[in-house]
Amino acid sequence: MKNSSILTGIILIVLYAHIFAQPDRSKVPAIPPAPELNLPAVQQFDLSNGLKVYFMEKHEVPLVQLNILVKTGSVNDPNEKSGIAGLMADMLDEGAAGKTALQIADEIDFLGAEISSGAGMHFSSVNLHTPLSKFDQALRILSQIVLTPDFPENELDRLKKERLTTILQWHDDPRSIASVAFSQLLFSKNHPYGRPSIGNEVSIRNISAADLKDFHNRYFKSNNAYVITVGDITKEKLTAALEESFGKWQKGDVPQVKLKEPEQVKNRIVYLIDKPGAPQSVLSMGRVGLPRLSKDYFPVSVMNTVLGGSFSSRLNQNLREQHGYTYGAFSSFGFRPLPGPFSAQASVQTEVTDSALIQFLKELNDISAEIPEQELSRAKNYLALGYPSNFQTVRDIAGQLAEIVQYSLPEDYFNEYIPSVNEVDAAKAIDAAKKYIVPDQMIIVVVGDRSKIEEGIRRLNLGEIKNLSVTDVLGAIPEVVQ
Repeated sequence: MKNSSILTGIILIVLYAHIFAQPDRSKVPAIPPAPELNLPAVQQFDLSNGLKVYFMEKHEVPLVQLNILVKTGSVNDPNEKSGIAGLMADMLDEGAAGKTALQIADEIDFLGAEISSGAGMHFSSVNLHTPLSKFDQALRILSQIVLTPDFPENELDRLKKERLTTILQWHDDPRSIASVAFSQLLFSKNHPYGRPSIGNEVSIRNISAADLKDFHNRYFKSNNAYVITVGDITKEKLTAALEESFGKWQKGDVPQVKLKEPEQVKNRIVYLIDKPGAPQSVLSMGRVGLPRLSKDYFPVSVMNTVLGGSFSSRLNQNLREQHGYTYGAFSSFGFRPLPGPFSAQASVQTEVTDSALIQFLKELNDISAEIPEQELSRAKNYLALGYPSNFQTVRDIAGQLAEIVQYSLPEDYFNEYIPSVNEVDAAKAIDAAKKYIVPDQMIIVVVGDRSKIEEGIRRLNLGEIKNLSVTDVLGAIPEVVQ
């Protein structure tokens, strides 16, 4: 009985403590201050052949991430060989130094490492993730892939069929149709920003292994490349390993591409792309935005977070939570060396296509009028509190370092990001909205069942309406022989 009484007393004490420790639920919990981001310094040095290296030491885990960045991408594709940069990058690990794709994969797997490759608009990359103990062996394999790819015909045929199959599938996917159409109509088919990075049926079929080798030889030069390394390694060991694997990489003359500044939208035009039987309408609207190095980068980032850059943004709260038109509505800016796109997007129920357009335009107009302090603080906290999560692993950090390399950002950029966000006030955010969100000068792309949505759209009097077919956007459905 005595032990039972003691046990009962303990339980009562715990219960009372729990009751009186309950938080005050009558008030919204205070948002904690954004954590300080204090990363190690970014070290920069050159190899004997001039290859530039960006390096950050991180000794918590015995892993190394090493990325090779080469300044070439889809903007370097010739018109008749559109898609060649992406195909070349994907082919790098499909055979190199006389080894087959399977042999390379077996060697990498045996080391517990990973190698991936790909191309963006302005840069291509080959990335290595490896245990420190296998770094030297993995780096040798990486150098073979980067410097001496074989571009075997059988692997090229397979990847070309995959791309043609992708284009075939796009014809039945309204979101893909809208995405391709938006870029194409905003930037034009003749601008690199306006065409799909994988190319088109004609260009894909025209690319040969010899074309890939020529493209690789023209752009994969040591003076056109960068090494980004993050991990549990010293500068001395890294330098020695890189000199051994990449020290003989030759310099050379690299062709320069002069990109034309995109032309801004001058009037509002609605492009209606007919997809008979579509249960939803895909809406994409926007205009040319701003380059990455604009002084307005942070005001625009904060303003867009209020408008459509988070789940609690105005667009999503209006179209999803208030009206139930969609599962999600959002907006974004594509930051590039030249002005990229601003776009606002959602997939909505067919019968409310016109109503959804009204609400989109309402929010696009209202963002330039007022941004209350509470809304502004929520947006800044969203950006600031989420930013440190971009630096959790060596892979994450190397990916972030790529931005510093591509845009020549200052070395302390990461540590200054949160203070820069916090410096944005309502006036700066509203000025950014007035400058870059101009609803009367936007294209509006609608992919849906024209027979059900055209009449409602016309009643809105949004501007000129141009009717297009899916083949106007994507071309004819490609024939893929398996």
